[in-house]
Amino acid sequence: MYAIFEDGGRQYKVACGDKVYVDLRELPEGQDTLEFNQVLTIGEGENARIGQPFVEGAKVIGQLQGQIKGPKLVNIKFQRRKNYRRKIGHRQKHLHVTISEIVA
Repeated sequence: MYAIFEDGGRQYKVACGDKVYVDLRELPEGQDTLEFNQVLTIGEGENARIGQPFVEGAKVIGQLQGQIKGPKLVNIKFQRRKNYRRKIGHRQKHLHVTISEIVA
């Protein structure tokens, strides 16, 4: 069984045991689970339920594994013959979540 949920403006298709990287957010101290309530689709085959826009009573529960940094993105600005060069790097922070349960 799989579910499609929305978080941070993105949609994720997950099943139990999948690993997902979601946007970093403020969490209370000691919290080790995340709950995603905006479930768009749940089930598989003919038993699938599609929400309008969300499925009532459905949620995806994940275990928080930690915080990681994404790949380094480099932005370079350059203008020829003007001695203008700028190099800017950025690494986005994400939360590493393992999906433990899909509640219909």
